[in-house]
Amino acid sequence: MENYGVLLPVKSFANAKVRLTSVLSPSERAALSRSLAERVIQVCEGVPVWVICEDEEVESWALQLGAEVIRNTQPGLNGAAQTGLSAVAKEGVKRVLITHADLIFPEGLLSLFEHDGIVLVPDRHNDGTNVIGLPSDIDFSFKYGPGSFLRHKAEAEMSKMPIKVIRNSNFGFDMDNPDDLYESKLSMEDLI
Repeated sequence: MENYGVLLPVKSFANAKVRLTSVLSPSERAALSRSLAERVIQVCEGVPVWVICEDEEVESWALQLGAEVIRNTQPGLNGAAQTGLSAVAKEGVKRVLITHADLIFPEGLLSLFEHDGIVLVPDRHNDGTNVIGLPSDIDFSFKYGPGSFLRHKAEAEMSKMPIKVIRNSNFGFDMDNPDDLYESKLSMEDLI
């Protein structure tokens, strides 16, 4: 998978998973966030991973795992994705996967490189966008947040490139709220 790479925006572990405050302590949320992101990095063996972050603890953690680091120069997830895409394009990476760091079942993630054009993986509710695969030289405006899947699909359609939407896959499971923990059928012990 020469000239391929994975971009992984990662928030500060101390401020991660605030929607899980009702069921997890701050230290449990940080541990969960770190563990999920580590699993995503581990399944990307053989392909460079760039962690996009604004936090020194996350930067140190990423470097210890063998990932490269891009410091986010723009606020939020949309800014992180844009910063990362621009940076790896300058490095000669031709195709990237931009993935959430909280995928519950990341195994097989690199199989998404098998598809040409733009790959969109919505969350299990067909609302958010868990993974986007695309060429690094594309002019693409990231639109994360509630309802992002339809916005990303509309953006992809403007590119006139082939689009592959992958629904109902394990990549649609991410950890945003207490229902996600329940629906994954995994315990905290399984995830940390």
